[in-house]
Amino acid sequence: MLIVAESFFHTLKVEKVYDQDYKTRFQAKQSIFQYIECYYNHHRRHSAIGNCIPMEYEYNNFLKKVVSVKTG
Repeated sequence: MLIVAESFFHTLKVEKVYDQDYKTRFQAKQSIFQYIECYYNHHRRHSAIGNCIPMEYEYNNFLKKVVSVKTG
């Protein structure tokens, strides 16, 4: 699990933090929150889940559960 966290923070720093010049702590928090909630969790592909976007992965798992309930 530690490797996953390290990978996430590396990605966050490389893709968002290092290229920004935050003037205030609030500005940094707001920018990082927006990156995580609007991009990272919804649009960015993740190698840990088969290079799917998280919403696609969740939807596919939901469909598998529905099918298994109907056929089970």
